[in-house]
Amino acid sequence: MKNNNISNNRIDVADVLRGFAVMGIILLHSIEHFNFYAFPDTTNQGEWLNFTDRAVWDGLFFLFGGKGYAIFSLLFGFSFFIMDDNQRRQGKDFRLRFCWRMALLFLLGNLNASFFTGEVLVLYSIVGFILPLTCRLNDKWLLCLASIMLVQPLALYFVVRACLDSSYTYPTIPSDALWGAAYQMQSGGTFWETVRVNLWEGQLASLSWAWDNGRVFQTAALFLFGLLIGRRGLFRKEHRPFWNKALLCALAAFFPLYGLSNMLPDFISNKSILTPLLLVVSSLHKFAFTLILVSSIIYIYYEIKGGQRLMLLAPYGRMSLTNYITQSIVGSMIFYNWGFGMFRYLGITASVCVGALLFLLQLSFCHWWMRNHRHGPFEYLWKKATWIGRKTN
Repeated sequence: MKNNNISNNRIDVADVLRGFAVMGIILLHSIEHFNFYAFPDTTNQGEWLNFTDRAVWDGLFFLFGGKGYAIFSLLFGFSFFIMDDNQRRQGKDFRLRFCWRMALLFLLGNLNASFFTGEVLVLYSIVGFILPLTCRLNDKWLLCLASIMLVQPLALYFVVRACLDSSYTYPTIPSDALWGAAYQMQSGGTFWETVRVNLWEGQLASLSWAWDNGRVFQTAALFLFGLLIGRRGLFRKEHRPFWNKALLCALAAFFPLYGLSNMLPDFISNKSILTPLLLVVSSLHKFAFTLILVSSIIYIYYEIKGGQRLMLLAPYGRMSLTNYITQSIVGSMIFYNWGFGMFRYLGITASVCVGALLFLLQLSFCHWWMRNHRHGPFEYLWKKATWIGRKTN
């Protein structure tokens, strides 16, 4: 393992990336009505709004779908490295403390899940245990393990199995009833009815979706890649050439992979082959596009005159946990039946405007809050509870 002899001061570009990711997440969640796919009748809304609805939906999913969360996941692994390495420099082992931190994250995730069925913190709290289990492996083994997980080994097995046996059926977790129960409460339930269903049926549905769509393996891979980024100090200014090369490689990989994912349904009719194969290809092209976004932001930040203006996003990134949870609370209140029930009136274009307004309000609050505090409210509580029983600076 490479041991950087530089202190782990806060790396601003990581906060910028985190802020960018959470911004993308709130915009996507807004047009999805926070995982509540109910929209007003658009039959008579006019061609112009039909066009903007389609452009907003396709554009945001192309830019952020599976990528905002991926950047967030990379930075989760990176943050683990920072904390673990800081403790190792003091002669302490952070691994057990991190396991406790994941138990706390599980509780925070369930708080978030009581409002929003599509949240990822519970998944992170489970998959996160891979970090203390693997963090003492050398870089080559970590890279190998992360790469294997990225290509979705279970899905590849299903592809091979279906190719060898024409009667084989691709297995999925039956979750339609779970989603139906969540939808029923989102569209007509009271606050407490919605919370109850979200915490059970909603969570089971969300975790089932994550498993069926390869998010478990992909998240683990991204955590490990983030750990490697931290080990190598790749977010530091002196490693700009690495990201320039990463940008070129990602561009070269993305377009053929993206094109292949669009072509496969025209050539493969067997769903038991097509579905897992698309999962593998989409995992790779989304990772490539994630690298394009990360590399581009790092290039702009370090290389372009005026790139430091991206620091406007840094306070938003430093308070990402607070922003992520509060956007779920406010978003569900806006769109769900227990709140204002705006799913009945707001189409996709109007919803993205709501999301942009929420982002700007959160961003303004973050700038105000961080003038007088080192951590956001939920970040502070999580840190205090993590280090309970031990004095920290």
